[in-house]
Amino acid sequence: MKQSLQLKIGQQLTMTPQLQQAIKLLQLSTLDLQQEIHEFLESNPLLELDEDENFQSDAEIKQGDSSSVNETSQKETIETASEEPPQVESEWTESIPNELSIDSNWDDTYQNSAAAADVPSYDGEQDFDSRNALAENIQDHLIWQLNLTHMSNRDIEIAYAIIDSVQTDGYLSITLDDIFTSLSKELEDLEFDEIEAVQHRLQRFDPVGVCSQDLRECLLVQLEGFKEHPLYRSTFNIIDQHLALLGNRDYAQLSRKTKLKEDALKDVITLIQQLSPRPGSAIDTSDTDYVIPDVTVKKHNDVWQVELNNDALPPVKINETYSAMVNTKASSEDISYIKNSLQEAKWFLKSLQSRNETLLKVASCIVSKQVDFFEIGEEAMKPMVLHDVAEEVGMHESTISRVTTQKYMHTPRGIFELKYFFSSHVNTASGGECSSTAIRAMIKKLVAEEPAKKPLSDNKLAIILAEQGIQVARRTVAKYREAMNIPPSNERKRLI
Repeated sequence: MKQSLQLKIGQQLTMTPQLQQAIKLLQLSTLDLQQEIHEFLESNPLLELDEDENFQSDAEIKQGDSSSVNETSQKETIETASEEPPQVESEWTESIPNELSIDSNWDDTYQNSAAAADVPSYDGEQDFDSRNALAENIQDHLIWQLNLTHMSNRDIEIAYAIIDSVQTDGYLSITLDDIFTSLSKELEDLEFDEIEAVQHRLQRFDPVGVCSQDLRECLLVQLEGFKEHPLYRSTFNIIDQHLALLGNRDYAQLSRKTKLKEDALKDVITLIQQLSPRPGSAIDTSDTDYVIPDVTVKKHNDVWQVELNNDALPPVKINETYSAMVNTKASSEDISYIKNSLQEAKWFLKSLQSRNETLLKVASCIVSKQVDFFEIGEEAMKPMVLHDVAEEVGMHESTISRVTTQKYMHTPRGIFELKYFFSSHVNTASGGECSSTAIRAMIKKLVAEEPAKKPLSDNKLAIILAEQGIQVARRTVAKYREAMNIPPSNERKRLI
């Protein structure tokens, strides 16, 4: 075999460290980005918080300048009658400083923080206790009341055993027989009546009805507070003897068995609705999820304006004191460190600018395509997929997916994730298209307006939608209804 030299020309896409950083910042949520900025501030002395910056909307980073960056090209306007997508004035890649080496080594330009820290409060207020306090659970709430109640040591030990068996909804996870069997090994001459007596006292704790074994027992305990009500006996009888009929909404059979007329039965049901079937839910132990909108949509003079949230991120800038040391006669090692840190800081600011411009560009395109939603509501939502926006703004679908994940838009109709505006389509009888979001909104509206005594079945809903030109199968209607947590027609039947 004869050896030879060959010359080939080809193209190869390389993920530079700077590009990796830009992609990483693009897909972070606002809260995660705040923490990322804080970690970068800890690791790079050339970057600092701009405490004097007033979150100006036209802030831009300039080559060789120490300007702060909080937002760039922060506002876009969408004419209601216009179908042209909004344009961002310039691409961030065209303004990268020349002194930044695109193929520089990641280790030379970026230093990871050794440890993550909590995001500081930039308004000067520290609310550490309220943010980090553990939520109180149902057991803690009951034990707190138990400590304020006079009981014998024997009863307290029984009470602790019962409270330990309480679930988050307020019901016991095991029966009183199981508790009795367990405590019989520890307490001498224990009788079942003692268990019931302690449970009876615990059921009157706040919230009333906790420590019950089933729904019937729970509701009857709460009903004791309505003994003076004229329909107390009738209500007691329905809960005690006919709870299954009430749950199935078989009002005709219920009326025959209780010999109550429709008006009286309505009053009884109204009274029962004042009782809580899950008393433990009153003790909220879930952590609060904070959502910070990334963009804001407002209508001004019949024009929809899209703006980045000025308060979402803290303003940062390059430290002038350290950056001026580049031209001093310090040691070569110090100068090299400062230069590397300066390049790192400038690229980080440029990545933030890129994220802001991309986010604003995509959000503006979404608003321009979904103007009818902002004008009319969910029923006017148009079908739209990632490809539609990607083609409009000249980006890849993966970029659109990153920029719309965990990013939120504050609108006059509420706060929505950007992905909310994307939905599949269903063909209409006229040859057009209708989004699945709009169909869900129509189903929700039809259910809200249906007769209380005769709810619409899934088949009837499909027929009504077909009359409006939307051809959907009954099983599709059922799928959309279940996705919105709307019960079937037999469970929606009611007298009031």
